[in-house]
Amino acid sequence: MAAITVFSPRTVPAVLKHRAVHKLGLLALAAAVLVPLANARWAGGAWPEALTVDLTKPLTEASTWIVDNRDTHPLFLYFFGHVSNAIMLSVRAVYLVLLAAGWAGVTALSALVAWRVAGLRLALGTVAAFLTCGWLGMWVPTMQTLALMVVAVAASVVVGALLGLAGGLSDRLNRALRPVLDTMQVLPAYAYLLPVVLVFGMGVPAAVLATVVYAAPPMARLTALGLRGADKEVLEAVRSLGATARQGLLTARIPLARKELLLGLNQTIMMALSMAVIASVIGAGGLGDRVYQALASVDVGAALAAGIPIVLLAVVLDRVTGAAGNGSTSAEPRRTGWLYALVAALAIAVAGRLMGRLDWPDAWTVRIAEPVNRAVDWMTDHLYSGVPVIGGTADWAAHFTTWVLNPLRDGLTWLPWWSVLLVVAALAWLIGTWQTALTAVLAMAAIGVLGVWTPALDTLSQVLAAVAVTLVIGFATGIAAARSDRLERALRPVLDVFQTMPQFVYLIPVVALFGVGRAPAVAAAVVYALPAVVRITTQGLRQVDAAAMESSDSLGATSWQQLRQVQLPLARPALLLAVNQGVVLVLAVVIIGGLVGGGALGYDVVFGLAQGDLATGLVAGAAIVCLGLMLDRVTQPTERRTKKGA
Repeated sequence: MAAITVFSPRTVPAVLKHRAVHKLGLLALAAAVLVPLANARWAGGAWPEALTVDLTKPLTEASTWIVDNRDTHPLFLYFFGHVSNAIMLSVRAVYLVLLAAGWAGVTALSALVAWRVAGLRLALGTVAAFLTCGWLGMWVPTMQTLALMVVAVAASVVVGALLGLAGGLSDRLNRALRPVLDTMQVLPAYAYLLPVVLVFGMGVPAAVLATVVYAAPPMARLTALGLRGADKEVLEAVRSLGATARQGLLTARIPLARKELLLGLNQTIMMALSMAVIASVIGAGGLGDRVYQALASVDVGAALAAGIPIVLLAVVLDRVTGAAGNGSTSAEPRRTGWLYALVAALAIAVAGRLMGRLDWPDAWTVRIAEPVNRAVDWMTDHLYSGVPVIGGTADWAAHFTTWVLNPLRDGLTWLPWWSVLLVVAALAWLIGTWQTALTAVLAMAAIGVLGVWTPALDTLSQVLAAVAVTLVIGFATGIAAARSDRLERALRPVLDVFQTMPQFVYLIPVVALFGVGRAPAVAAAVVYALPAVVRITTQGLRQVDAAAMESSDSLGATSWQQLRQVQLPLARPALLLAVNQGVVLVLAVVIIGGLVGGGALGYDVVFGLAQGDLATGLVAGAAIVCLGLMLDRVTQPTERRTKKGA
């Protein structure tokens, strides 16, 4: 008699019990119901025209109203006008103080601040950095940029700290601020330069406000993080002593959040300096204007001469604020030390003024533009084409476009619109929750509603290609650096330079080597995003539990087995964060690639700014925000969403 098989939960294959399979099953069931209905109602592969909303008319009307009323309406006369004047006066006052101090006074004061905060080595590095700015013939533009950055950073810190204070003390406000800060950080600078220019006109006020919009979110996020992460036991002890809420904030919460606040200041400074070149497009002047003019004339030497001071300023400010966050100070009493430092700096400034040495001497200037341009010309002549066996950089760009970018773009645009939404939903739900999947789908659908579905997919293809290259190179380099202290030390200054160099500077040598098109935009994005991926990967692998490494070593595991079975699995959160940061940074530069033939949404944003077309620029900028939001949700680990209560 044949045996009768009884169904039991134990007989179900283990793979079917996996949560991911359940999610995909539910998604497939929903698709089986909704896709036929959508296909019957809106046939075709492209986004249905009936589901788009044309914002051209209302945005054009808003732009026209602003232009017509900018000189007469009370809102502009009594509010925006006063804001503009306050910014202009503040920047001018700081600039005049810097000029009055002279190159010797500014250098001495900066070095003494660095010495008091971080020690003698950084003080000497600060002196070298400011002297290099003078040697390159960029002292006056450096002071212009420094004056604008002082005001912009101060305003960003105030705005960010107030927003962070609200978010840190209120759960409701914190939830409400998150999408606002996401939008401020993801929206390309070019997209909000246009409305700022419409309101304030070309010049320094518009540049400062654009910088504040871009640089305030890190301060807000880290302030809220620090206040919300304060030690509960300390706060309870303060309350038990009868302290009011205000006293508890000033005496406990803020001091406990000191490290996060200083890290927020550090990130705000770095973000503000990265805006120096972009702000020059609307009349900020300074170093950014020199870089922008060099880009217009494809003068690599001049761009490098102006870009190096921006990098040096960023590195010095990064090191000083980082040291302040770590609490590294001299052993002398702080107040006395600061007083001596200030007196010494003033004495040097006065001595320079009495000697008539306020301006940097022309005889001490070194011109690097010509030799750099000769080197670039040589590289272009010998590397652009005609290289035996491997081919030139132009050939690589053409092959990359033909074999990678074109098939990826054509494949994405060939897919039916509903299938793209399904793929986005599946990816976001597999590593997150249904809320993250819904957010990603709605963000992608909003792109179609805005009427820029096809250019958005073109941009997405460039982002995916650049991210793939970035992750391959970044993970390999990060793994090597994590396993070699010597390599990690050697890479650090290189990564500093690449991470702080203005985005525009990358475009010049990239265009010289690869020509104009989508491939140069991808190459610039890879170079810009690579340092963050390398750093996060290296740090994640180095922070793997030493006990786990020793245990695997005692069991006889080889170096490769330790990496594959211990380090990479335990460093998974850091690796996922590296992926996320790679996506965000690549997206930022692929958009700027619209200036060098990248096309798609980046070109629309640049075109909107150049032509004063608010509708084209803002719609493309909003689509980029949606694209960035979707990619953020698709690349976020489940654990992070769970911890936030998603």
